[in-house]
Amino acid sequence: MALRRVLGLGGALGRRSCCSQHPLPPDFVEALRAVVGGPNVSTAMAVREQHGHDESMHACAPPDAVVWPQAVGQVQELAALCHRCRVPMVPFGTGTGLEGGVNAVQGGVCFDLSRMDAITELSLEDFSVAVEPGVTRKALNSYLRGTGLWFPVDPGADASLCGMAATGASGTNAVRYGTMRPNVLNLRVVLPDGRLFHTAGPGRQPRWAQGARPGWVRGCLGTCSPALCRKRAAGYDLTSLFVGSEGTLGFLTQATLRLHPLPEATAATIATFPSVRAAVDCTVQVLQAAVPVARIEFLDEVMVGACGRFSGLELPEAPLLLLELHGSRHSLAEQQRQAEEIVRLNGGSGLAWAEEPEERGRLWDMRHSAWYAALALRPGCQGYSTDVCVPISRLPDVVVETKRDLQDSSLTGPMVGHVGDGNFHCILLFNRQDPAEAQRIHAFTQRLGRRALAAGGTCTGEHGVGLGKRALLLEELGPEGLDTLRCIKAALDPHNLMNPGKVL
Repeated sequence: MALRRVLGLGGALGRRSCCSQHPLPPDFVEALRAVVGGPNVSTAMAVREQHGHDESMHACAPPDAVVWPQAVGQVQELAALCHRCRVPMVPFGTGTGLEGGVNAVQGGVCFDLSRMDAITELSLEDFSVAVEPGVTRKALNSYLRGTGLWFPVDPGADASLCGMAATGASGTNAVRYGTMRPNVLNLRVVLPDGRLFHTAGPGRQPRWAQGARPGWVRGCLGTCSPALCRKRAAGYDLTSLFVGSEGTLGFLTQATLRLHPLPEATAATIATFPSVRAAVDCTVQVLQAAVPVARIEFLDEVMVGACGRFSGLELPEAPLLLLELHGSRHSLAEQQRQAEEIVRLNGGSGLAWAEEPEERGRLWDMRHSAWYAALALRPGCQGYSTDVCVPISRLPDVVVETKRDLQDSSLTGPMVGHVGDGNFHCILLFNRQDPAEAQRIHAFTQRLGRRALAAGGTCTGEHGVGLGKRALLLEELGPEGLDTLRCIKAALDPHNLMNPGKVL
């Protein structure tokens, strides 16, 4: 129903009223200022509207006030204040989400966490680092330059790392390095009532090290934390509970992340194919042959044409795979040989490996421009990105069926996907003022979601549920699964103050 309203199928379009149905209590804004200072609180309409939407198509829903805490203690005080006054709270990172996750549909206070931007607890030996919500993935990798380590999860946008944890983000490198879930080791969470806890336990100095020479403890042991253990079986997995919680259970005020060694050598290439099925079949065979690809991205011929024109690259307008391999120089040669053989067996052509950073950068800039390239196909129109994920074995059939559905529905929806893990998107372009087209968009997205579920997949591989996929979540988990989620939500947030209206 949320998508129907946004598309104009179930209510008026546009921005909702900037005054919530439940105004803030008297003197509440002054109480916010007492915690963080006057300059770090705003009730200006322009600021509120800026914080009332993300990159999705969902209509702006501004909060009643925006605050900028700069320390975790301030987040605790602000949360406790909102909890006492029963005021809704919405976390905000960089606003790059795609499912309306930051829209303040019940008003309240938006917590803009971008000014909390510390990078701490870097451990080269344990391959880990701790970041606050204001740290983006590009900022972290810039900080890590020269250490031989990097953080590989890349959703395309330069998103907040804590925001990426909150949505369970993924991206082009997931086929080799995993999504956010296995790459988050610990989270420092402020609960809705202001209490603070760490999902894998707080950092602490071991008792047997007490009394040792301070310099020796710092240099050889450091501050030990259970989060740095490579495995643990102590209680429920609270970290995984909060990864993907979309701001509905608490504020993620610090994330301890798993780092990875930079590969010795990297090579990327483009291969074009005679059909969509040939390209997707090639993907499955590359994985079955155990070629350790780091990235394998699919673009259909419509997306290839759009990206080529947008980025200025000359590309044949045919289904395309963009592959990247990581490894030692010796192993890379063997991986390239294997990949080339499988591409040729599927009718692919055009292989020319780019190994220099500048060449590879141009290829990936083209891929990361896909959203804006698609919008340029119909200037002035709205875009909506679908996001489903299916088992690899079902991927060729589901992609081909979806392509046929797009054509039969007379929709403009170039396809792109992280097909190495079964995840793909259609970027649907439509005119808001055309109700018939909006109806076709809605019907298509429902069929696509159900097609993925019927294939044993999910209605969202990386964007999250947010506002638009709550009905599909019920179909995916069933009533018992959704009731279990509601019980967890009620236990941690009994007054439904944390990002209300999302997920459930």
